Amino acid sequence: MAAVMENNVLDLISAESKAEIDKWIAKYPSDQKQSAVMAALRILQDQNRGYLTNELMDAVAEYLEMPRISVYEVATFYSMYELSPVGTHKICVCTNISCMLCGSEEVVAHLEERLGIKLGETSEDGRFTLKEVECLGACVGAPMCQVGTQYYENLTPKSIDAILDGLD
Repeated sequence: MAAVMENNVLDLISAESKAEIDKWIAKYPSDQKQSAVMAALRILQDQNRGYLTNELMDAVAEYLEMPRISVYEVATFYSMYELSPVGTHKICVCTNISCMLCGSEEVVAHLEERLGIKLGETSEDGRFTLKEVECLGACVGAPMCQVGTQYYENLTPKSIDAILDGLD
């Protein structure tokens, strides 16, 4: 019975995702395939429209031959992993010290007003999720945000509007 359940869980990983995960596994010693856990979670999150389910995390654990709890610990620790549906465009706003000192509070206020949502919420139409993050490592360009995989630095209300207007 356990083998049947394991195969069903592994069926949740597409062939393309398995191939991409395998590239990451190959970067580590053969007895350390669990080292690819962060990449595997990102790949499956992308496969699933931007968020992870318990079943997908279980599939990662089975595929990497590691305890499920270890996968859950990684997925719940890092802010780049989402455990519930997100909007088409996830906007991550850095509010750490450099960004705060350079005006991230105004960035957040402008985004909340423009999108009609607060931090941690998704717009009713499902287009936008607004998320506060600690640091995105671009302090020299503060205040900044990330939309999808793209960084935007030195934000102003005008540049924020241009970014939002340029999204599909």
